[in-house]
Amino acid sequence: MIKILDARFVITAVEPKGYPQGHTAEVAFVGRSNVGKSSMINTLTGRKKLVRVSNTPGRTRTLNFFDVDLERGSFRHQVRLCDLPGYGFARASKADKAQWEKMITTYLEKRHRLEVVVSIIDAEVGPTPDDLATLDYLQSHKRKVMVVATKIDRLTKAKTRPRLVELSKQLDLPMEAILPFSSTEPRGVDEVWNALLDTFGKASRVRPEGSED
Repeated sequence: MIKILDARFVITAVEPKGYPQGHTAEVAFVGRSNVGKSSMINTLTGRKKLVRVSNTPGRTRTLNFFDVDLERGSFRHQVRLCDLPGYGFARASKADKAQWEKMITTYLEKRHRLEVVVSIIDAEVGPTPDDLATLDYLQSHKRKVMVVATKIDRLTKAKTRPRLVELSKQLDLPMEAILPFSSTEPRGVDEVWNALLDTFGKASRVRPEGSED
């Protein structure tokens, strides 16, 4: 059982010198604009307005960092989240898009504390060419990737499993490697957190005072 203790905004950055310091285990969220990334982060943190949810795709244009304190069983963890700009729908000049791409790739390639990248796919729409290109990019740079199929509530129960099977074929991943998620119901919150904490190992664990663990 996951218990969220606190969630807070840390800082906005556009280049490495602005990244937050510290040794907290970090996870980045990537996905196309309008895939439900901001809603997912709000749902995971139990905060309705931690991340601004915009009706305008492509509104996020910086790297936004948040810290989350949580408990699983008898252990306390601190995890840092990085919300990356969405891709695919942003209306911007070629110069702006090139600047955003440099900002994102610099972070994904250089950030030492980045433990895993959550790649968000719309369960109803399926992976777009941009989604597939992003996954290939992350794998080529040896980043750990967790795939989450969001907006799963839009599928009936009868169609959910066949859709996950189809997604696994499209992404060339085992079906169990794709985590279904919904911010509306909500669904998949504990499953995503458990998968993240298992990936981090002890990297996210907060050591109690006086402990030598």
